Amino acid sequence: MEILCIGNELLIGKTLNTNAHWLAKRATSLGINVKRITIVGDYVEEIVAAVKEALQRRPQFIITTGGLGPTFDDKTLEGLAKALDQKLAVNKKALEMIIKKYEAYFGRKMRKRELTPARAKMATLPKGAKPLFNPAGTAPGVLINVKGTRLAALPGVPPEMEAIFEEYLAPMLKKAAGKTAFFERSIHVNGIVESVLAPLIDKAMRDNPHVYVKSHVYTKAKPESEGKRPGIELHLSTTATNAEIAEKQLEKTEHRLISLVRESGGKTDAEKL
Repeated sequence: MEILCIGNELLIGKTLNTNAHWLAKRATSLGINVKRITIVGDYVEEIVAAVKEALQRRPQFIITTGGLGPTFDDKTLEGLAKALDQKLAVNKKALEMIIKKYEAYFGRKMRKRELTPARAKMATLPKGAKPLFNPAGTAPGVLINVKGTRLAALPGVPPEMEAIFEEYLAPMLKKAAGKTAFFERSIHVNGIVESVLAPLIDKAMRDNPHVYVKSHVYTKAKPESEGKRPGIELHLSTTATNAEIAEKQLEKTEHRLISLVRESGGKTDAEKL
């Protein structure tokens, strides 16, 4: 799976990319392997290039966020249409979704008076696209099947993106993952630096090739008079179809790491840090 986040606000640092974090974590929890996260600005050609490049890698899923609204800088649908060599046209189902949303906001008079071209823009989809109802906002999500890849475009507003994902995409991802699930646990160590820890991680992973170990430096609070001290989190993860086997693999790797850390003079969270 690949994630494509669209928006100038992400590139200039105005907005923290919480959508990518949420999607990656949620997809991983469903047993899907996220291989790439890309950010591009609100420019049609940038979106076109990113989508075409992603499709060349033939992932099962591509999920985009951002750029589905009514304003001039919402370019995602135009970019998708151009990348897929499809025409843009008003989708009747999408338009009806939007009308009903605005009727809920403004009443029945909305149907004749309030459906401006900017609002209708949100219903203008690439040919062959399926609109996904947005329970938390106005702009529908979009789903397109492209030669074995399911390409979904979601709004950039986090509650809207999350709502559409859970309603429509989570079941798809879970079905695609089958019995595969993600398992993880962490060990916190202190009294040892990463350069000493690195070969210990290599040893543990050679002994347990199905478990991936990643180190993360963090700061651990000490008494106020002493400030903070650095520590290291060892994150262990594996993907498997059998929970019992996965837990045994993680436990074996955890015990091996604890033993190696102690032999090298470090301490783990099983001891007083």
